[in-house]
Amino acid sequence: MEIIKTVNLTKMFGDFTANNKINISVNAGEIKAIVGENGAGKTTLMNMLYGLLKPTDGEIYIKGNLTKFDSPTDAMASGIGMVHQHFKLVPSLTVYENVLLGTEILKTHKIGKKSFSLRLIDKQAEIKVVSELIKKYNFNISAESRIKDISVGARQKVEILKMLYRDVEILIFDEPTAVLTPQEILTFFETLRTLKKQGKTIILITHKLQEVMEVSDSVTVIKQGEVIGNLLTKDTSSKELARLMVGRDVLLKVDKEYRDYEGKDIVYRLEGLTTKNNDGINVVNNVSFSIRQGEIVGIAGVEGNGQSELLDMLTGVLKSTSGKVYLKEREITNFWPRRLRESKVAFIPEDRYEKGLCQEMLICENMIAGYHGNEEICKYGFISPKKMLDKLDRLIDEYDIRVSNKDGLISSLSGGNAQKIIIAREFDSNPDLLIAAQPTRGVDIGAIEYIHNSILDLQKANKSILLVSSELSEIMNLADRILVMFKGSIIGEVDAKNATREEIGFLMAGIRKDSKDEKVDRKAKTN
Repeated sequence: MEIIKTVNLTKMFGDFTANNKINISVNAGEIKAIVGENGAGKTTLMNMLYGLLKPTDGEIYIKGNLTKFDSPTDAMASGIGMVHQHFKLVPSLTVYENVLLGTEILKTHKIGKKSFSLRLIDKQAEIKVVSELIKKYNFNISAESRIKDISVGARQKVEILKMLYRDVEILIFDEPTAVLTPQEILTFFETLRTLKKQGKTIILITHKLQEVMEVSDSVTVIKQGEVIGNLLTKDTSSKELARLMVGRDVLLKVDKEYRDYEGKDIVYRLEGLTTKNNDGINVVNNVSFSIRQGEIVGIAGVEGNGQSELLDMLTGVLKSTSGKVYLKEREITNFWPRRLRESKVAFIPEDRYEKGLCQEMLICENMIAGYHGNEEICKYGFISPKKMLDKLDRLIDEYDIRVSNKDGLISSLSGGNAQKIIIAREFDSNPDLLIAAQPTRGVDIGAIEYIHNSILDLQKANKSILLVSSELSEIMNLADRILVMFKGSIIGEVDAKNATREEIGFLMAGIRKDSKDEKVDRKAKTN
């Protein structure tokens, strides 16, 4: 049975056509994957199905009925829910308050056979309902935790819980695994299969083709706003989908050249770096390592094991409580971001919109952010608009950034092109050290290939790179050495060339396979 059908669905923004006569069909109870490059129009299409955008032309049918949505409320009333790639949560509220926001449970008072609803929220009832939902889907989070205090992966789970609580028939997931760990992704897949068994229909927007092949029933490929392929998953392959998405063959594994860096100069060095959280607990504990010239050192680990706090210290956002950081034997401990950039350290933050870009600023302003005082574009304290725009034009061309309006806001760009703005800005600074955190989070396969090759090109220019990623394949493809963080400490190191997912997975769980490290394991688990 066809539950969703679009007929010639079109969306224009001025003269720009984001979706052009889109015709898709989704059957009830199936998992439909929507794939395409960033900027292809996937999210625009989903936003029309969810009532966030109104079509310029065309029709939407739900269960055979012509439907027009004025808002997400209308879409939810028709049984459609959406989990967004970028969270729509209130940080100061708890998990249960976010899940029930707008549908609060009110206290009731019974007199005889009559029940009266009081205008007071029944906190205990809400906690119980959300806790049962969390337990049902094995999400391993606390209903009473505040959003600001939980990990990125846990926040994504809250977004999913919001829709599950409302018991919608059709669930749209926009890059749902972009912030999940490998273990959480497997749990999420089980959740999808459970929902399917319960009769739910799922639309999955993702750039991860292995996920498409593993969990979907059918695939629709969108390119430049148009549908160019509808396939049954069992009849296609990752390579075919990548070719349709990008318009060419895509290397799913980078061409990495491994070298011996033992004799090279040490460019970056950490000695016993430590910091505490607000409760006085060490969240980064005695971290020491070094990076040699031209070397890529990767840090792997389950999110929430101190990687974010370590990155915040290394990029000048958070102060260390003890330990030292050296760049070419010059101490740069607790330098502010500006002083770090002046010292030839560049960074790609793990959340592009929270720490890398300002969505209310122009694209050209974001392209110089952090480097706006450079003589190249600034003289006597005044920024030259012409030189700023000239730089934008040059980097758009060099880094293949797709921009519909060069005078627009950064918020007008797709996730992949917004990430390319950061890549272009930081690489163009000609750094001695690049600190790259989750460089391909939430971007499509074409952009991933481009970013990976850009990082390797930087390495070929003899630059040193610290790569922190929750994507094991990314770490294993790019790094020369892999460090694994567990509970705020470096628990182990492996040679990337010969590393296995199993070996790294054990370390990520705090387990060392060799018996000689048993005592270290016990100590790490009790820290």
